[in-house]
Amino acid sequence: MAVGRVLRNRTAGLFLAAVVVSGFGSSAMRLAAGIWVKSLTGSDALAALALFAVWLPVLFGPLLGAVADRLPRKSLLVGTNVVLAASTAVLALVRVEGRVWLLFAVLVLYGCLSVLMDSAESAVVAGAVPAASLGDFNGLRMMANEGMKLVAPLTGAGLYARYGGGAVALLDAASFALAAGLYALLRVRRTAPRAPMGPGGWTAGLRQLWGSPVLRPLVLAASATMLCAGLNGATLYAVVDGTLGHSPAYAGVLSVAQGIGSVAVGLLAGTLMRRLPGRVFPAAGIALFGVAVGLRAVPSDAVALTACALIGAGLPCVLIAALTAVQRETPDAVLGRTAATADTLIMSPNAVALGIGAGLVARVDVGVLLPVVGAGAVVTAALLLVGRREPVVPAGPRVTAEA
Repeated sequence: MAVGRVLRNRTAGLFLAAVVVSGFGSSAMRLAAGIWVKSLTGSDALAALALFAVWLPVLFGPLLGAVADRLPRKSLLVGTNVVLAASTAVLALVRVEGRVWLLFAVLVLYGCLSVLMDSAESAVVAGAVPAASLGDFNGLRMMANEGMKLVAPLTGAGLYARYGGGAVALLDAASFALAAGLYALLRVRRTAPRAPMGPGGWTAGLRQLWGSPVLRPLVLAASATMLCAGLNGATLYAVVDGTLGHSPAYAGVLSVAQGIGSVAVGLLAGTLMRRLPGRVFPAAGIALFGVAVGLRAVPSDAVALTACALIGAGLPCVLIAALTAVQRETPDAVLGRTAATADTLIMSPNAVALGIGAGLVARVDVGVLLPVVGAGAVVTAALLLVGRREPVVPAGPRVTAEA
């Protein structure tokens, strides 16, 4: 079985273990950070800004990706986790409002180093995992991330309620320290030594994406889908309260349903990518996501839970397909920049749409807004599926040397 082959790959197994370990602490901290800021300052705006602080560095992905292409990737993975372990441990000192700036500083640092780690991970995995198994690995990685999101937020919230934010910070620090140890065990190989900035400067990733008939449509489709996802996410509490008639806490139940869908598709992604031709896998996922978004306008708990599970299953498909294509189609020398640029182009619309959606929800009934957003996703799927096709030239073998 393909998944078994991936797990037997030493590098892939260590990576997945590190994703689980660090992802647990990160997910716990992301939820607790907003609660922490709210309890210290009493400000809803500052609490929301805590999550924005984590997302902000994604906008600078091409520049951070250029840094990842200049440094030894194993050292980068180990070093960033060591820095994060130390910096999050310092947050145990944040006990009064006057030190809340320290929390924001660490969250921004976490966001920057996460972009660096994602760039380095994409490059290392592309060189260590066979091209035919990259879809399986990326699906398993998605499953691991989403699985942690099912468990970690509840753990973080409970730990915060019992012992305060310092305990969550120490949990996060321990998870990063353990991840650093796992990355230190990697046997990383790369191509010949890179120049200080590598070919093409920091814009090389954008040129690589735009010039590729394989990558460009996938990244554009993923970007449009995440725009729709942001608009859909902004309606969460309007649906919970106005459509379903529940308290805000019910949002946690819907999130669990979505996480279950994501875990399921992560396990099956590699097999589906091999069995479905061309762009069918990402297009089918986008279409499923679009239909499910429209269904969220129906005032029924059963429909809402089903729709959230389908959103969880459909949304990751184009993200997995795009990441896998970047790893397969990009030369090693610019892979860090290309992966980071793709992440910026794909994830930025989600952050922008969350803000736009917050304004739309106040003016447009979700019974109208959600079907329109869902229709936009379905149109995106159709455009991806029927778009102009180009012949795909298989990537040549990677010449490797010890890093």
